[in-house]
Amino acid sequence: MDHVSVELRELLAAIYRTIPIKKGTYLFQEGEKADELYYIQSGKIQISKTNMDGQELTLRICSQGDLIGELTLFCPGARYMLTAKVLEDGVVSAIKRETLEQELANNPKLAIEFMKWMSLHFRKTQTKFRDLILHGKKGALYSTLIRLCNSYGVMKEDGILIDVPLTNQELANFCGTAREVVNRMLGDLRKKGVISVQKGKIRVHDLQYLRDEIACEGCPPELCSID
Repeated sequence: MDHVSVELRELLAAIYRTIPIKKGTYLFQEGEKADELYYIQSGKIQISKTNMDGQELTLRICSQGDLIGELTLFCPGARYMLTAKVLEDGVVSAIKRETLEQELANNPKLAIEFMKWMSLHFRKTQTKFRDLILHGKKGALYSTLIRLCNSYGVMKEDGILIDVPLTNQELANFCGTAREVVNRMLGDLRKKGVISVQKGKIRVHDLQYLRDEIACEGCPPELCSID
């Protein structure tokens, strides 16, 4: 919530109930009635979309300070368009959608702040689809690694440690492709010394190589992130 006002943060903090979340469970699933929004106090949640064939496309990994389910505001009878799977134990605050709508309708300043914040998330999603469509599977993987560095990267002497464990299948879900394809591309990057993998975590040694390969446009960090 770094991009919204203190007033909006206080509003969200004043109208929630707290729910513990457990790894491997679902906070909500695509098609369910969207009665609540969720503010993440702790833990990690994966936001994804599944097609008719069961193929999964991961859009975001959300963590502390993120609001999810937000696209259902002011839509009578709305249902969740995405699925939220818990990746890490934590706590979320449940916010009744109707209550939040009433508060925003009565306070134009807060409504504008909320619209700006939602617009940022639309722009993030647009850039992710841009990378997938314009640069194919390789571009999707490379941009995902760049975004992971921006969101979870820890600077080390020999590169940037992506401090979140991800399986090759989970990386493949970000790219909308098969695990075998990602295995091959990661193998090529390891041979070139661009990355290494230690204890299930990726370390990026040459971030500029990834940027050059996809003709990185130098988007600001608030757009080029995985959350």
